[in-house]
Amino acid sequence: MDRRQLLQTTLYSTLLSGLGACASNNKALVETSGTTPAWPTHIQKIAFGSCINQNKEQPIWQAVLANRPDLFIFGGDTVYADSQPWLLANLEQAYATQAAQPGFAQLRKTIPHMAIWDDNDMGLNDGGAEFQHKEASKKAFLDFWRLPANDPRRSREGLYHAVSFGNAGQRVQVILLDTRSFRSALRRTDQRDAPGKERYVPDADPAKTMLGEVQWQWLTAQLQTPADLRLIVSGVQVVVEGHGWEGWHNLPLEQEKLRQVIRRTGAKGVVLLSGDRHIGAVYKSPSADLYPLYEFTSSGMTHAWQTAKEAGPNRLGELVTQNHFAMIELDWQQRQIQWGFKNTQDQWLQQGRIALAELE
Repeated sequence: MDRRQLLQTTLYSTLLSGLGACASNNKALVETSGTTPAWPTHIQKIAFGSCINQNKEQPIWQAVLANRPDLFIFGGDTVYADSQPWLLANLEQAYATQAAQPGFAQLRKTIPHMAIWDDNDMGLNDGGAEFQHKEASKKAFLDFWRLPANDPRRSREGLYHAVSFGNAGQRVQVILLDTRSFRSALRRTDQRDAPGKERYVPDADPAKTMLGEVQWQWLTAQLQTPADLRLIVSGVQVVVEGHGWEGWHNLPLEQEKLRQVIRRTGAKGVVLLSGDRHIGAVYKSPSADLYPLYEFTSSGMTHAWQTAKEAGPNRLGELVTQNHFAMIELDWQQRQIQWGFKNTQDQWLQQGRIALAELE
């Protein structure tokens, strides 16, 4: 979003001084973060966050590490490299700076993790399918996250991906949606900065898409695989109401299509995770023919929007405007989700619970 352009800087951390020769070498960038930890066989604690400016201090990682999650999910904007004209060297340098952050490096060595991109690490603010450098940016993403040569994301368009953890009765499926590579152009507002119409207005053009046909087919198949809890990760907000920033509500037919696909496949246990907004919040979206969809937005690990205020018709509680990350802990015996947001001091900012029976 436009305001985030103000957060970017042309200066890079002095940590890069020892990495200068590596900045244009993807293999070298990968090696700065050490080895990848093994996937967990059982999931109880999941941490989630997004929006990390590589040039800012990052005390948040100590709090994340102290919670010892079984899995960390990066929800997009892991670095900021969307200045124009876009240059691959700038993205590689941003990744090198982030890799050198001690807390981040420690997490990558010790905590299993998954990642999807959003606009600022793809390379174009609020960008979609029109971004002409997305393939070069995608390759840098794949190399930075050390994805193996046989990973399906290396041989197809986009970065969507899914992994399931655990056994029947306690199986968690994490679905990473790519809401950038295929997304159609959005309809710009006719009242910039007006509440509810800040940047974009809804566009019901049936030709426009959020995911693209192939990714929609893939998602439909994923939702038919067995799982007790499904975390669908979207870079942008999915069911949130009350603002005119980016989100699935910009393409309301696609938003409704997601509900229909969940209902048609009989997928139980869907919970939505999103980033992008530089705020934290939880939302509940009821439906006449589907269980309520809960959405957790956790955005702003290094630079939350401290003065954020907006309508939240389906928001539960207030906005989180401190730097934070989200925690989801699964109580399999009680069949419930314990959720909350924590700040850089590892203090709870909000907490709540959801019964898994509500998601059937």
